[in-house]
Amino acid sequence: MRNLTLKQLRYFEALARHGHFGRAAEASAISQPALSMQIRELEETLGTPLFERGPRQVRLTAFGEDFAQRVRQILTSVDELGDLARASRDRLVGRLRIGIIPTVAPYLLPTILGQLAHSHAGLDLHVRETMTQKLIAELSAGRLDAAIVALPVSEASFAEVALFEESFVLVRPAADADKPVPGAAALRTLRLLLLEEGHCFRDQALSFCNAASARPRELLDGSSLTTLVQMVGAGMGVTLIPEMAVPIETRSADVAVAQFEAPPRPSRTIGMIWRKASPLAAQLLPISEVVRQSAGALRAQHRPQAPPPADPV
Repeated sequence: MRNLTLKQLRYFEALARHGHFGRAAEASAISQPALSMQIRELEETLGTPLFERGPRQVRLTAFGEDFAQRVRQILTSVDELGDLARASRDRLVGRLRIGIIPTVAPYLLPTILGQLAHSHAGLDLHVRETMTQKLIAELSAGRLDAAIVALPVSEASFAEVALFEESFVLVRPAADADKPVPGAAALRTLRLLLLEEGHCFRDQALSFCNAASARPRELLDGSSLTTLVQMVGAGMGVTLIPEMAVPIETRSADVAVAQFEAPPRPSRTIGMIWRKASPLAAQLLPISEVVRQSAGALRAQHRPQAPPPADPV
C-alpha cells in the first residue's frame, strides 16, 4: 500500500467537515477536480470508500467516521509541532487563528488588529467570526488557536482569561425616550427583539428577563444586532444590545438608548480562551493583554464626556 500524504489527509478533513466538494475545494484553495482526484486516490490506497456521494452533498461512511477521528488527531499533532517551534521564540510570529463571536467582532476587531500589528510585528492573523458553539468545536479540534467569547464556557480543557465586563442597554423607539426605563419584569410585557437561536447573547438577554419562568409577551428574531436596531427604529419592538455596539448600531436608526437603572443590570463578561495543552499557551497570555487594552481604549473613547464646569457667577 502506498504511503498516505498529509496533503491527502488535509483534503479529506476539509471534505469531511464541509460535506460538499465545492466548499471543501474552496476552503483548501484547489480546484474541485483536483480535490476529487486526491480523495479518490486516498480511497484506492485504503481499499475502501470514505464517503457516500449524493447529488448535493457527501457524507462519511462508517469507516470514514472512524478514519476522520484519527485524521483530526494526526493533523492537530502535526500543527502543534509547528506551534512548538514558534513557542520557543521570544515573541509569537507567523499564523495565529483566532475566533470571535459576532456580537463583539464588528466593534472590537478593528482596534485589536491595529494594536496587534503594532505590538507583534510578523504576526499573520486569521480571523474566524461565528457563534460560540462553533468556535468551541473548532478550538477543540485544533482549527483555531484562541477565541474571544462570553464567559464562562466551562470546558475543562480550556484556559479562560476574563478581558472586560460589559453592560447591556435598552434600545427603543425614539418616541419612547421620555418613558421610564422598564425593569426585567416590565420588559417581559413588551415585544422583545432578539438574535436568532444559537447566539449566546440571546440567552443572556432572556436570562435577564427571567424568561424561564415567564416568557416575554412576544419574541421576534433577527440575524444581527444591526437588524434588531433597525426593526426597533421601525416601531416593531424593543431590544437589548451590548454597550460596545451603541456608537455603530444606533447612528442611523431613529431610536433611543437607555441604561437600566435598578439592579440587577444585565451584563456579560468577555474573555479569551485557548486549549491548555496548546504549545502557544504561554504566548497567548500577552496576546490577551493586548486585546484587553484594545477594549479599554475603545470603551474610553466612547464613554460619555462629563459636562464642563459652570462659569463662576
